[in-house]
Amino acid sequence: MRGIAILGSTGSIGKQAVDVVLRHPDRFCVTALTAHHNASLLFEQVRTLRPKLAALTGEKVPVPEDLSFCRFLFGREALEQVAREAEGQDVLAAVVGVAGLRAVMAARESGKRVLLANKETLVSGGRMVMKACESKNGEKVLLPVDSEHSAIFQCLEAAGPNRYSRILLTASGGPFRTWEKERIRNATVEEALGHPTWNMGAKITVDSASMFNKALEIIEAKWLFDADPSQIQVLVHPQSIVHSAVEFEDGAVLAQLGVPDMRVPILYAMSYPERLETGAKKLDLFQAQSLTFEQPETEKFPAIRMAYDVLKAGGAAACVLNAANEEAVYAFLQKRIQFGQIYDTVDHALQKWGHLPADHLEQVEYADSMAREAARAFLNL
Repeated sequence: MRGIAILGSTGSIGKQAVDVVLRHPDRFCVTALTAHHNASLLFEQVRTLRPKLAALTGEKVPVPEDLSFCRFLFGREALEQVAREAEGQDVLAAVVGVAGLRAVMAARESGKRVLLANKETLVSGGRMVMKACESKNGEKVLLPVDSEHSAIFQCLEAAGPNRYSRILLTASGGPFRTWEKERIRNATVEEALGHPTWNMGAKITVDSASMFNKALEIIEAKWLFDADPSQIQVLVHPQSIVHSAVEFEDGAVLAQLGVPDMRVPILYAMSYPERLETGAKKLDLFQAQSLTFEQPETEKFPAIRMAYDVLKAGGAAACVLNAANEEAVYAFLQKRIQFGQIYDTVDHALQKWGHLPADHLEQVEYADSMAREAARAFLNL
């Protein structure tokens, strides 16, 4: 029985994590839950899972009397406090945005294993996070939950001691894959939220449409797998069956395939190194018929180019990219800016603050705040 704290339990990843926990009550015990604003769903989850600790980070609300068995925390600092104080061995970081960074560091400081579904943590604080996740006895204390990074991890586990030569990071291409550049720049919120294969939260879905999600994943892969940026190649794969692959020195390629269902990488991280039943539909290759791969079009989707640029720049450049993108995406979701302005905003913030250092947490948070301020000023928000 492993105890797990789920940070972001009311989001897409969090709800699916709850689903797989309920499928295996003999293997997992939820010790803590957190949400941002969705108090009603959080209360429902607490009733079902009966953790000892829960938090609502967005606002303080009255707690129902029947939940007196659970200690509730409120406010921005509650996320970090839960990560540090929750009982059990694991913390699933499924919150959206850079807010996950302090929580992940707190989880590691308290000796917990981190199941990472929060790209922004490694993008913003990669060097610090990887140092915090060094293991003296070889135990895996940082397990990726993103479908692509989980796939790469699974391929490398199967390869044993053999070092890869290339990481092949797949991308669905999103809803705008076949659109012309100008049409993409003027896309509506409704069009951006129409992902062809994955069911995700609004911010991540917009990132998929802009391909900033893949930019973040390139940066994340560099840290997770100690990769040189030149070893990471993006493949646009519309069917989303091959979740990613790894090439080796002898030319062999190992790939992880499956029906798009986030419960698979979530439960693999939770049960590692075992594999348990997820409820996911099994892959029928006869029905899949054809698998296609394309080069990413960086003229239409400059986020891919930006990812390699910030890795080359180093310092806080990746943090600045992430923060400016977050601000622009939220403005777009509120219909205050056009889709194409997301790219313009990130480019502006990088030119202004991409040179900042990121050697410790305070520097990362300063770069994050400066990038957000620059993004808001650029967009007149």
